Amino acid sequence: MEDEVWMTVKEAALFAGVSVQTVYSWIRRGHLTVGGLDHRNQKLFRHLDVARAEMATRTKAQRILVGVE
Repeated sequence: MEDEVWMTVKEAALFAGVSVQTVYSWIRRGHLTVGGLDHRNQKLFRHLDVARAEMATRTKAQRILVGVE
């Protein structure tokens, strides 16, 4: 089994180039699933899931912007 890379909310935000509030928004909207908790009870996310959430929301935002002229 391949090793998975896990990150906290803050690390996920830095990785995706968004704010911490945006990461929490992805969770609320179902774009990102919490994969577990670390030893300090901080939420953990898989690297791949963060990348998918970022891609999905940016793609959706671009579609909305394209329609505005």
